[in-house]
Amino acid sequence: MKVSALFRGIPRLICVLLLVLLVGCSAAAAGLNRYSSADGRYAFLYPTGWIRVAISDGPEVVFHDLINSDETLSLVIAPVDPDKRLEDLGSAVAVGEKLGRTVIAPAGSGREADLVEASERADQGRTFYDLEYKVHLADRDRHEFATVVADKGKLYTLAASTNEVRWDRVATMFRSVVSSFTLNY
Repeated sequence: MKVSALFRGIPRLICVLLLVLLVGCSAAAAGLNRYSSADGRYAFLYPTGWIRVAISDGPEVVFHDLINSDETLSLVIAPVDPDKRLEDLGSAVAVGEKLGRTVIAPAGSGREADLVEASERADQGRTFYDLEYKVHLADRDRHEFATVVADKGKLYTLAASTNEVRWDRVATMFRSVVSSFTLNY
């Protein structure tokens, strides 16, 4: 076999490989829509087919799945000392445990929250804590993935939650959604 014949099929192979890579990359973001606050302060992705729900005296923003209405995405914004950075509130584990005790499963709620994993990441000069929980209720178990960031006197917590039975099917998407949270200024 001649060397030129050997290399003749390579451009086609490269095209096919590039096409597979491009489709794979776009599939990771497929099925997600962008939500931006009215003032442009924050933005995140949410799954296609989910609808925004108005909640009084609750989270700032709530979305839920039309088909599996038990699956939710919520953003809670709480005041925090403007001079405090997230790191000043404690490590990812310390903040995760406190959030579990005070917000996810406060005393008397009938829920228990186990912090499964806590990690730290940086984005645009801000520190984010990514937190994963197993939440035990009287009649079922749930799984929650959240991110927390402190900025300009506010503590932002974006969390996605589902029944434990569905966690394996939605975990990758929930991680993409939650880690898409950004502060714009």
